[in-house]
Amino acid sequence: MSGSARPENHVVVLFGATGDLAARKLLPGLFHLAAVGLLPDRYRIIGSSRRTLSDEQFRDLAREAVERFGTSKPNGETWETFQQTLSFAGASPDDTTALVAAIERAEKEIGGAPGRLFHLAVPPAAFEPTVTMLGAAGLAPGSRVIIEKPFGTDLESARALNDTVHAVFDESQVFRIDHFLGKESVDNILAFRFANGLFEPVWNRNHISYVQIDVPETLSIEGRAGFYEHTGAYRDMIVTHLLQVLGFLAMEPPTALDARHLREETAKVFDALRPIDVQHVVRGQYTGYRDEDGVAADSQTETMAAVRVEIDNWRWSGVPFFLRSGKKLGASRQLVTLGFHEPPLRMFPAGARDGRNELVIDFADPGSITVEFLAKEPGAQLRLGAAGMVFRYADSFCAAHSLEGYERLILDAMLGDESLFTQAAAVERLWEISGPLLDDPPPVQPYEPGTWGPQPAVDQLITPFRWRLPHAGPPRD
Repeated sequence: MSGSARPENHVVVLFGATGDLAARKLLPGLFHLAAVGLLPDRYRIIGSSRRTLSDEQFRDLAREAVERFGTSKPNGETWETFQQTLSFAGASPDDTTALVAAIERAEKEIGGAPGRLFHLAVPPAAFEPTVTMLGAAGLAPGSRVIIEKPFGTDLESARALNDTVHAVFDESQVFRIDHFLGKESVDNILAFRFANGLFEPVWNRNHISYVQIDVPETLSIEGRAGFYEHTGAYRDMIVTHLLQVLGFLAMEPPTALDARHLREETAKVFDALRPIDVQHVVRGQYTGYRDEDGVAADSQTETMAAVRVEIDNWRWSGVPFFLRSGKKLGASRQLVTLGFHEPPLRMFPAGARDGRNELVIDFADPGSITVEFLAKEPGAQLRLGAAGMVFRYADSFCAAHSLEGYERLILDAMLGDESLFTQAAAVERLWEISGPLLDDPPPVQPYEPGTWGPQPAVDQLITPFRWRLPHAGPPRD
C-alpha cells in the first residue's frame, strides 16, 4: 500500500457507532486501513450513538467487532495504537456538549487543523435530525459528511433530504455512499473497458443485444421488517445499487478518470434513462415473508424485483438492460452479463452449436471476468461447443492488497475524492424515472424460497433472451 495516497490528519466521528453497520463494516474497515498504513499519521475516531458508553467500553466493543468481522485481527502494537485513538461521546439534538468537547479535545491532541469527517451510520429517519444537529452545533464548516443509503424513498423525500443537507453542508462536502461502487471489481470495469482497445469498440448497440445486472441474495430480511416493509427490494437495491452500476457500465468515455468527469458521464446516462414502464416490472414476495415478525398479514412489499430499463441515447438505443435483485433467491451472486448479437451461422450444420456469446463480470469480490464464445468440439463432425476465457482477480493479483468497498470509500472521503459517490441531482433523477412504478406498482406475485422469483413472469420479462442465472455454473474458488 506504500504507493497509495494517505489523507491529511483527521478526526472521524461515527454516528450509530454501536449499531450493526459499524460493527460489521466501519470499525473493522477503519482498523484495516490503519493496519495497511492508509490512515493519516495522526487521527482520532469518536463513536457516538443513543447509548452511553465509556471510552473503554467503546474500545471493547470495537475489539469484539474487529475480531469477529475484520480481515486484520486486533493484535499486537498495531491494535494497541489504534485503540488509543478511540473515544466515545453521546449526542442528541438537545445536547451536543459532550460531542463538541470530544471533537475539540481530539483536534487539540492532533494539532494543527485536522480534517473532520462525520459518518452517518444511522437509520434514515435520523439523517435529517443529525445533519441539523451538526449545523446547530457549528460543526459543519470545513467538515465532510458521509450519508448512508437510502437517499429518500421517492422523489419528494429525496428532494426534502437534499434540501436539509444543503442547508448545512455544501454539496462538495457531502459523500452519499454506495458500497457497491467501492468494490475493486466494479472499479475494474473502468479499467477493463477503457484501458483495452479490444473491448471499447464493441461496447454499444451495434454489437451488444442485451445487458443484465443480477444481484440475487439467499438471505431473508433478517429481522429488519421495520425497515424493509417501508422499502422493498426496488428501493433497497435497484435504485441505490444496481442503477449506479448501470451508470458505470453505460457511460461514455470520460476525458479523465477524476470525480468531475466521471460524475458528468454517469449523470448523462441517468438523464437518458426512460421512465420505468410498469409493464416491464415483476415484483415478487417469497412465501413466508408475511409470517416474519413485524410484517403485515396483507403486505404488498416486494422482496424481489426484476425490471427492464432502457437508455435513450445513441450508444444504447434499443438495448434492454435487465436488473434483478431480491431475498431468498437461488444463490448469492453479483453478475453483469453483456450478450452479443448472434452472427449469421448458416455455414454451420443445424444443431451444430450450443452456447452463447457473452461477457460476464462477476463483481462479488474478489471478482472475475469471463468471455464466453463458441469453438469447434473435438471430433470428426463440425460441431460447436461453449468455451471461455476467464480472468480471476485473486489468481492474478494479491488479494491482501485489496480494500473492501467501505474501506475504499471511507479513504476516498478523507481524501476528498468524490469519484465514487453519488450527486444530489443523480439521486433525484433516479427517483424521478422510478415515479411510474412507485405510484402504480404491479401486484406482488409469490415465489418459493430458493427459486429465482415468480414464474413464468420473471422469464417472460427477459424473453427472447434468458437470465444468466440460474443457467450459469457455480463460481469457482
